[in-house]
Amino acid sequence: MVEKTYKVISDTGIQARSAAQLVNLASQLEPEISLKYRTTTVNLKSIMGLMSLAIGKGAEVVITAKGNEEQEALQKIDDFIRKEIAE
Repeated sequence: MVEKTYKVISDTGIQARSAAQLVNLASQLEPEISLKYRTTTVNLKSIMGLMSLAIGKGAEVVITAKGNEEQEALQKIDDFIRKEIAE
């Protein structure tokens, strides 16, 4: 299992467009990928789960990948997140 913490810097937080892109990317990857915000953890392959968190600017989230090729999967997620929504 590998994980990484991010601080959301996008003015709109994780809104519909970036959430859909993130879920689409995660869905193409083999490992289980989850996102934790506050005390709630959701499957990052679920758009409803991600949108239910209403993650705004300044939020701290943790992405976890578990399974085959978890390192590579987390790197792909990391590349997207750093480009689009967080640091």
